[in-house]
Amino acid sequence: MTDRALTEPLLSDRLTEWARLQGLGVQVAVAALIEEDAVLARDDVRALLIVETGAGVFCDWARFESRYRSELRLSPSVDAFLTYVLATAFPRVVPLWKVEALGDRRLGIVLRAIARLAGSDAIAVGTRTGTGAGG
Repeated sequence: MTDRALTEPLLSDRLTEWARLQGLGVQVAVAALIEEDAVLARDDVRALLIVETGAGVFCDWARFESRYRSELRLSPSVDAFLTYVLATAFPRVVPLWKVEALGDRRLGIVLRAIARLAGSDAIAVGTRTGTGAGG
C-alpha cells in the first residue's frame, strides 16, 4: 500500500462529500451505492461512473446511464439496482417489475432510498421480527 493510499480519504467519503453539495436525489443515489457496496466495489462500474480530477471526485451519471447496459456485464439484480439508483439521481419513470430481481438486501436499500427522497425518516425498512399475527 502506498503512502498516498494511506492518507487519501476513502472513495465513499469523497463521494459523500461531493454529493452533500448536490441535490437530494444525488445524495440518496450515492448513499444507496455506498450502502450496497458490492456494485461500487467493481472496477468496471467505477471506471464508467466515477470521475476523479485534481479538484475532487464526482459521479458522471449521464455517461454511466448511456453506456452501462452495453459496456458492463450485469446480473438482473445489479441491473435492477442500478436502474433504481439512476432514477433517484435523475427522477424518471422506471419499471416496477424490476423489483423482482433485486433480492431482499438490495430491495431494502432501494426502499430506504425512496423513503429518503420523500423526506421520511420515520418509515422503517428492514426485516420483520416476531411471529405473532395482528401486531
